[in-house]
Amino acid sequence: MDEKMSRLIEIELDDAGLPPPTFEIEQERKVAIYDLLEDNRFELPKRDDRVVPDGPYKMYLSIRERRLVFTIFSETDDLAAEFHLSMGPFQQVIKDYFQICESYFDAVKRLPPSQIETIDMARRGIHNEGSRVLRERLEGKVEMDNDTARRLFTLICVLHFGG
Repeated sequence: MDEKMSRLIEIELDDAGLPPPTFEIEQERKVAIYDLLEDNRFELPKRDDRVVPDGPYKMYLSIRERRLVFTIFSETDDLAAEFHLSMGPFQQVIKDYFQICESYFDAVKRLPPSQIETIDMARRGIHNEGSRVLRERLEGKVEMDNDTARRLFTLICVLHFGG
């Protein structure tokens, strides 16, 4: 598929009913969405002889009944796919990610750069683990690069923050 077609062009998070995010969480959300829309690879492979609309795609990400729901639309707003994933495999890595982010945000305010760098390396490691879990859970349903998976994992964490 053409590079321009294998991508997300719009992302919406269903944060209705969630408490207002902290400044840091809102900043993570904005950066992740901006970075995703600037550069991503997202493709719906053909499955079981079903017709899959070509991209580019729009994504609506939500948590419903403790399940992560990816609703994917074509550029013309036709439903392209919907995936429901259990939050179970994400629980520990999301918890770890929030703990390390809290340490990181606190460190930025009061620790020297060398200690901040150590915490940031741990944060990146946990972020990589989250993107690995996401790619594993979506295997055969979505093809994406690592940077796209990392940014989507950030958005999952943002949604989970209030849940």
